[in-house]
Amino acid sequence: MTGPIDFEAVFDRLPTPYMMLDRDLRYVAANQAYLDTLNRHWAELAGRTIFEAFPSEGESRSRLEESLVRARDTGRVDHLPLIPYAIERPAHEGGGFEDRIWSATHTPIPGSDGRTAYIVQHTQDVTAIQRLKDVAFGRGEMTMLQDDVLLRAGAVGAQSDELRRLFMQAPSFMGVLRGPDHRIDLVNNAYSQLIGWREVLGLPLREALPEVVDQGFIALLDKVSASGEAFVGREIKVALQRTPDGPLEDRFLDFIYQPIVEPDGSVSGVLVEGSDVTDKVLAGEQQRLLLDELNHRVKNTLATVQAIARQTLRGVQTPATFVRAFEARLLALSQTHNALTDSQWAGAGLRQILAQELAPYDPGRIAMDGPDVNLPARVALSLGMVFHELATNAAKYGALSVEAGRLHLSWSVAAGLLAFEWREAGGPPVMPPTRHGFGSRLIDRSIGGELRGQVAIDYAEAGLACRFTVSLDRAF
Repeated sequence: MTGPIDFEAVFDRLPTPYMMLDRDLRYVAANQAYLDTLNRHWAELAGRTIFEAFPSEGESRSRLEESLVRARDTGRVDHLPLIPYAIERPAHEGGGFEDRIWSATHTPIPGSDGRTAYIVQHTQDVTAIQRLKDVAFGRGEMTMLQDDVLLRAGAVGAQSDELRRLFMQAPSFMGVLRGPDHRIDLVNNAYSQLIGWREVLGLPLREALPEVVDQGFIALLDKVSASGEAFVGREIKVALQRTPDGPLEDRFLDFIYQPIVEPDGSVSGVLVEGSDVTDKVLAGEQQRLLLDELNHRVKNTLATVQAIARQTLRGVQTPATFVRAFEARLLALSQTHNALTDSQWAGAGLRQILAQELAPYDPGRIAMDGPDVNLPARVALSLGMVFHELATNAAKYGALSVEAGRLHLSWSVAAGLLAFEWREAGGPPVMPPTRHGFGSRLIDRSIGGELRGQVAIDYAEAGLACRFTVSLDRAF
């Protein structure tokens, strides 16, 4: 058995900068990473206010002070994603001030009376990141992109109970592993949440988290312990069994394995600190997929417009007729695009598409029978054009061209297949066409080609009927 955890030593070995102020904004503690980042010694900061140690005036001073006071007075964490704040350089480096850009998180720590007793600051120097962004996107007002700024908060204090509370409440996950078998001595709440609130204290890592044994993490820990050199991982995938008897869940982590080096130079353990960036990684993957899909859709749309123009031109006699027909078909395409945009291209309702295309006609002459079906984006685009051509044909030659005409639209879905029937009745007698016009070619191409479905058009004398089936399960 080992003795009590030395939280002060753990705090001082954290690889990212942390410091703590009292209610009067005077320094109470700072870890070595903080002192190294600012190139200061603790004796230069102890007991001084932050603005005595780092004097500044103007907007930056105001924003920093307002954030600290807000965290103190409200008892809630306050973030400053980006703030410029010049730092005085030491005399041995020539003196003067150096412009820096920082990211800071201020976490209030309540005392026994419930009021904020301390304010913990986790800060990061993001000057280099911001300058790269300036080069990439041009100078201007700073863009507060949290993807570029890993907002974390931590804990520090002079007394063991305060330090433990801060350690446990830190938003980044932290753990202390000891010995050659990487026995888990300490984890904070964020770490416990990550692994599914399992009881792991006192267990070797391979027993506490057996699913990670074959994922290379124990080998990494062995290497850090043997070499005494830290390992930094970015967006590393780990599969965790976060619920009892549940499936493995993929999580993506930014983390550091920091060796705990004793005064004699030996490595007694490893400090683990990191953030769960799964949402960020998945959002990035989704963005790449959306860009690929957007590129595909733009190409398809341009090809559709090109085909519409070519086929419309073949079937008209005058420029004015071409303009009217071409504009009507582009409007049909645009209306379906609008419906998809409203849903962020997650799809569009079949009834919504039909309602848009049949809006100019008397709804009392149109009967619809079928469930409310959400169409995938590519299916919606193709069927929008199909319905436009069928409605235009019905208005010019079919059931919608006479008062007595009626439309009967019915559909069903089974096993991922949409079966649809467009049937006209009460219109002029139907004569089979002597040649395939644009409408019939578009229907064949859209359903048979684009959607790989089946389509049949029946030119029965009593009224045209168009029947088709398309898959709704295909990954378009």
